[in-house]
Amino acid sequence: MLKFLKGVVGSGGGIKDLPYNIGEPYSTAWGSWTHYRGTSKDDNAPVSIFSLVGTSPQDGRLAAARNGAKRLRTVRHPNILSYLHSTEAEAMEGGVAKPTIYVVTEPVMPLAEKIKELNLKGTQRDEFYAWGLHQITKAVSFLNNDCKLVHGNVCVDAVVVTPTLDWKLHAFDVLSEFDGGNPAASGPMLQYEFLVSPQYKSQELAKTDWSTIRKSSPWATDSWGLGCLIYELFLGSKLTKTEDLRNTASIPKTLLPDYQRLLGSIPSRRMNPSKLVENSEFFQNKLVETIQFMEVLNLKDSVEKDSFFRKLSTLVEQLPREIVLKKLLPLLASALEFGSAAAPALNPLLKMGSWLGQDDFNNKVLPTVIRLFASSDRAIRVGLLQHIESFGNGLSTQVVDEQVFPHVATGFSDSSAFLRELTLKSMLTLAPKLSQRTITGSLLKYLSKLQVDEEPAIRTNTTILLGNIAGHLNDATRKRVLINAFTVRALRDGFAPARGAGIMALTATMEFYDATEIATRILPHLVILTVDGDSDVRTKAFQATESFLQSIKLQVDKMHTGGDSMTNLASAAGLSANSGLLGWAVSSLTTTKAKTEIGTPATTQPLETTSTAKISSNSATSVSERPPPPPVSVYTSSYQPEAPAVASPTSDGWGDIRENGNGNGDDDDADGWGDMGLLEEPSLARIQAAQQRPVAAPKPQMSTTNTYTVKSSVDTTRTSVSSKSYAETRKADDDDDPWAAIAAPAPSSTARPLSSASSASGGRGSSAPRVRPAGQHVSLGQHVSLEKALGGGSEASSAGRGRGRGRSAPMKLGAQRVTRPSENL
Repeated sequence: MLKFLKGVVGSGGGIKDLPYNIGEPYSTAWGSWTHYRGTSKDDNAPVSIFSLVGTSPQDGRLAAARNGAKRLRTVRHPNILSYLHSTEAEAMEGGVAKPTIYVVTEPVMPLAEKIKELNLKGTQRDEFYAWGLHQITKAVSFLNNDCKLVHGNVCVDAVVVTPTLDWKLHAFDVLSEFDGGNPAASGPMLQYEFLVSPQYKSQELAKTDWSTIRKSSPWATDSWGLGCLIYELFLGSKLTKTEDLRNTASIPKTLLPDYQRLLGSIPSRRMNPSKLVENSEFFQNKLVETIQFMEVLNLKDSVEKDSFFRKLSTLVEQLPREIVLKKLLPLLASALEFGSAAAPALNPLLKMGSWLGQDDFNNKVLPTVIRLFASSDRAIRVGLLQHIESFGNGLSTQVVDEQVFPHVATGFSDSSAFLRELTLKSMLTLAPKLSQRTITGSLLKYLSKLQVDEEPAIRTNTTILLGNIAGHLNDATRKRVLINAFTVRALRDGFAPARGAGIMALTATMEFYDATEIATRILPHLVILTVDGDSDVRTKAFQATESFLQSIKLQVDKMHTGGDSMTNLASAAGLSANSGLLGWAVSSLTTTKAKTEIGTPATTQPLETTSTAKISSNSATSVSERPPPPPVSVYTSSYQPEAPAVASPTSDGWGDIRENGNGNGDDDDADGWGDMGLLEEPSLARIQAAQQRPVAAPKPQMSTTNTYTVKSSVDTTRTSVSSKSYAETRKADDDDDPWAAIAAPAPSSTARPLSSASSASGGRGSSAPRVRPAGQHVSLGQHVSLEKALGGGSEASSAGRGRGRGRSAPMKLGAQRVTRPSENL
């Protein structure tokens, strides 16, 4: 046979009219057919090729094979083998022409070989058989009841299995119309019944009693065949003689009554295959019900879907693993991709995917996951971000940079704080796979905004993330971003865990700072925190200060001895540069809040916090119970602001530091970070003193559109930027630099002492008359319009001063005039 096929096929791996390559044959096939593995010549897709070689052109098997190919091409059903192509060819062997028929179908495997390959036992075997019998019974019912056709030879060899473990019926060579309703019909109803082996023939078929067959139901012959199939399945071997069907020891008890009705001696009383599908107790198991639900998922409502998918993660552990991975997993992936499955289906999908090897996971699950990132369903996006650690390592750099990150980045500015936090935490997995262009041009801009987020947990974890991804930044970006982000932002945060996170991030990134940067830009901020109101922050500040001092000492020593001053710096200072990632510090966004904002399932849990180099959970959970820390005096330089520098188009939000800078305070001046100090909080004494200063009355002839400035006699030498120029400068900064909106104004270079004259005039014992404008008090150094200073008349003044109060007792700021008895006289 193989020698003949070589002559037909030739050296090209396929015959002239067959656009497929013929591979290795399977060991079993129905009748005289040979079942080969094959591939398409166009796209190398797998197929199955059935061939039958006739001894002569008059061979009766050839006519039956042509009938089978014709029927297979015209009859379509989900449980019937799918036809692709067929052709005939002839080859001369020994001077005799031997015709061959080729039928190409979808890739399948003989059922007998698949059963040996799976090697299932016990309940899992019975569930697999139940699912397969359920499919074959539906195919037989379709032929008998809907098409009025008779298969004629249902058995194990007539069943094949697809790669997704679907059972399909084929071997249509004997297939014929049922003509029992035609009284004029005579002769054999099954023209090619000679192809049926004797052990598979029912009593009436063995006797060729066509009259009885025509008087019986259309399913009588195939019901008998279903009984033979059930016997062969549970016996584990082929049927050798008809009498063996009486041996029911291997038949499950739940299937035995139906088995006996299928093999009834009276053809008209045999069980209809449709009744077997609907009523058999054997088909009522978890596997069949699960697959059936998935196949009609589009017809289920949202409540049924949610309930089903919540149970599926637990259910799949009880089902045969091979069926779950090859049948349920593709169904679930397709349902999620095309929108018929809800967000809870993501958990079982990823759980099933975890049972696959890395290659299979990348081929079967990862493409669906990547497409799900583009979903507009926030619940699906939350599920993806929560489980990104389970599949993130399998994503390629190109896929993350071009397909995943653009969709994930939308979560940075989402209105849901829970989604912003999950997006932030996902960067720990995705950031190493991003290009430098994406990191500097996009990611850092989002992180700069999250460092001033309204949620303290997000601000804290943003600092931790920057510390973790510092190694993936280039040198220029690290110099521009890290110190500014950790000192100007994190160490001055009002949330104690955020300050602690800044200290940890500085310590973890110690290897990236030289001695000058540590001495001039880091240590001044750390020393301030040694008197912080939070004990945990103080402890971390002392530890970090000692480590950085040790680092400076080592670097200075190496400067004299030569060598690379940054080599093993962190380890020499008592720390490990690669001691592990900083753990997420806090998570104040609870599951309840997340469900309220996003509508995620109740099973959604926030990501667990780790214990590696993280802020104490006690400080995170009890921060609301702790009194606020005292104000911290912040060092600010005394330079006067100049014209704002134009930011680079690729500015990431932390300013543009000169690459050739030496790391001193001059670099800070270039990007606006150096004086981004906290505004000095006014004390009560200063407010009271300012309120008691006399304010000169405006000249009546001045226009109300002009502005005037009230200055103290001792403050006339002070220079400051006008309000107009300062506003224009701030506006320019806001357009070019995303950090400008939060930058502090330039500090004054001189102190502003209180005037002794003003203090004297504001005392209670002073007899000099006190001059007060009709409007509300204006403090020194402010620029306001005359109309605003005068309060817009008495009515406007009273309205502005006392909301909800009567005019008889308006609320006034500043010193109040005391009526003395001498003035009334």
